[in-house]
Amino acid sequence: MKTLQTVKRYIAKNRLLDEGGSLVAGLSGGADSVVMLFVLNRLGYRCTAAHCNFHLRGAESERDEHFAADFAASLGLPFVKADFDARAEAEKRGISIEMAARELRYRWFEEIRQRENASAIAVAHHSGDSVETVLLNLIRSTGISGLTGIRPRNGFIIRPLLCLTKQKILDFAKAENLDFVTDSTNLEDEFTRNKIRLQVIPLLETLNPSVKEAVLQTAGNLAEAEKVISAELLKARNSAFDAENGLIDIARLKNFSSPELLLFDILKDYGFNRETLIDIENALDSRSGKEFFSPSHRLVKDRGKLILTKRKVAVNKEFTIEKETSMIEIPHFFNIKLEKKERENFAIDKSKSAACLDFDKLQFPLTLRKWQAGDKFKPLGMNGFQKLSDFFNNNKISIPEKENIWVLTSGADIVWIVGFRIDERYKMTEKTKNIFFLKILRK
Repeated sequence: MKTLQTVKRYIAKNRLLDEGGSLVAGLSGGADSVVMLFVLNRLGYRCTAAHCNFHLRGAESERDEHFAADFAASLGLPFVKADFDARAEAEKRGISIEMAARELRYRWFEEIRQRENASAIAVAHHSGDSVETVLLNLIRSTGISGLTGIRPRNGFIIRPLLCLTKQKILDFAKAENLDFVTDSTNLEDEFTRNKIRLQVIPLLETLNPSVKEAVLQTAGNLAEAEKVISAELLKARNSAFDAENGLIDIARLKNFSSPELLLFDILKDYGFNRETLIDIENALDSRSGKEFFSPSHRLVKDRGKLILTKRKVAVNKEFTIEKETSMIEIPHFFNIKLEKKERENFAIDKSKSAACLDFDKLQFPLTLRKWQAGDKFKPLGMNGFQKLSDFFNNNKISIPEKENIWVLTSGADIVWIVGFRIDERYKMTEKTKNIFFLKILRK
């Protein structure tokens, strides 16, 4: 009964389940999952036992499935199972079999949870698993969150047995006469986690017999410290990072007590690896124009900002516009609607997304293309020519913006910097009879 009360208090303390709530319980057939299902059922939670058969261990996999089904039936609980080819999934996606099995399992658990309208998915990690996770992350290099162990809750996933050691689970199973199956791979020194379990921890126990408790205590201390750090990071992140526009203020970043930590916190969800983050930090005082890439994003230093943008498919095509053209679609950028209008009763659209040109001055076909070095035009309101590069610098247009700018040309003349300004020579006047109206429709 002590074990039941320990788990009950742990569930309440971490607010994992409402009393009498429903859940999906992962049931492999091993001691941990058998005890978890038995305890949750005894505590009055409405459980659906869910078993995954990955067919990785031949007859053992079939044995485990039959045992899980029989055990659920002995408790009078509903049982569901799924068959997966984890090896094929791993080969298809280029990941480890363990990772493929994990993703398949949790994805299916979530499907069952939604179908059953359950409040949570329970998995049978115990305190020893948390110790192994801390050591594993330490070996691989990690931030403070990686040293806080396994969390009691992650979304809909809950771990009600983290309050128990493996030995207490085995003792409980023996006291309640609970049978379970043993996965032979858990006894093999094959995977990194098993090496930690079978070699590293026993070695550490020769130095400190209570090393597991010490690691868990340290993880708990770090978890509390992380709460404070996370709160400060959130305030600093909101001050230094304009997420909507992808702008990082370098001065505010450097003003934080640890610019490296803040930079990592801002960019961790955008695919930048540790080596690239170090290069970015080293470039904070360098010239504008330095750029860095992740698989999904690009970061450019421009004046006092770091500008974060999604990597786009390169579009270098030129688009021809005839008199009768009514729409131009530019993939990943925008669409432009075009139409000829009579001057009479026409209301000028002065927004940057529109251009109102003198139709009769244009030489068709027009061309829509990316701007090029050396391009020049006569900005609206000016008499002389200006290089586009100077126009961009004067208007403080960032490097990523420059690279995505298009121009509309008539013969050799630029008549519109799309989204910015038209050419003085092609503006509407009192003598204009027909108007060529262009409007950007952003996707």
